[in-house]
Amino acid sequence: MSKVKNEAKIKNPLIVAVREQLEHRATWLYLLCDEGRKRGLDPKDFGSEAVKRCGLYQGEGLVKKGGTDSLKGLRKTLFTKPAQWVFEMDIVNSTDDELEIKFHYCPLVKAWQKLGCSDEEIAMLCDIAMCGDRGIGEMYGSALDLPKTIANGDDICHLRYHKVK
Repeated sequence: MSKVKNEAKIKNPLIVAVREQLEHRATWLYLLCDEGRKRGLDPKDFGSEAVKRCGLYQGEGLVKKGGTDSLKGLRKTLFTKPAQWVFEMDIVNSTDDELEIKFHYCPLVKAWQKLGCSDEEIAMLCDIAMCGDRGIGEMYGSALDLPKTIANGDDICHLRYHKVK
């Protein structure tokens, strides 16, 4: 039996539609990694760096859009109210140097669950996917800590960005 618990509470049709788009992205990641594995490649050997490159690219655009590398700016440009509804997140702390968020739902994990992935596969895919968030943080001069993740069976995903001095 799976240790991963991931059920949405917000059922608004628009939010559900956005979640389905994110699930589609997670399906791509799974299928790319699966095809790589079929060819003798370890998904961690290529997936993490590819997704991080995407995060660096996205982070660069977010910094430009917000006009600042303050983590308050990251909250305003990426973790908007609609994003908060989609991931059922709580902003715990938001300063120029720290951003702490708790996610209560993950549409990417939901996609992997629907695909029948094992707990181990879900944890690996999540770690690869989080490389994008690490890349975004890097563009803000920050590191990302993940003390808890839904993909590892925790009740929440707990993200903590902090400026690297």
